[in-house]
Amino acid sequence: MARDVERPRRLHRTDWMALLSGVLFVVLGILLVTRAITDPLILIGVMVLGLAFAGLVAIVARGVRGK
Repeated sequence: MARDVERPRRLHRTDWMALLSGVLFVVLGILLVTRAITDPLILIGVMVLGLAFAGLVAIVARGVRGK
């Protein structure tokens, strides 16, 4: 018979870089499909700025966590 032993629950830390990068690429994909952005230069600029923002958030989150 299996015993019901309660173990401490482990929580996953949020990977902010991956989460924000994924959201960025989904939004950029939607903008491309709907033809809201047609200029490749603007698309690349938004992508670079979005990835820079995601990296900044990831660095700040890691600093706050203390690791």
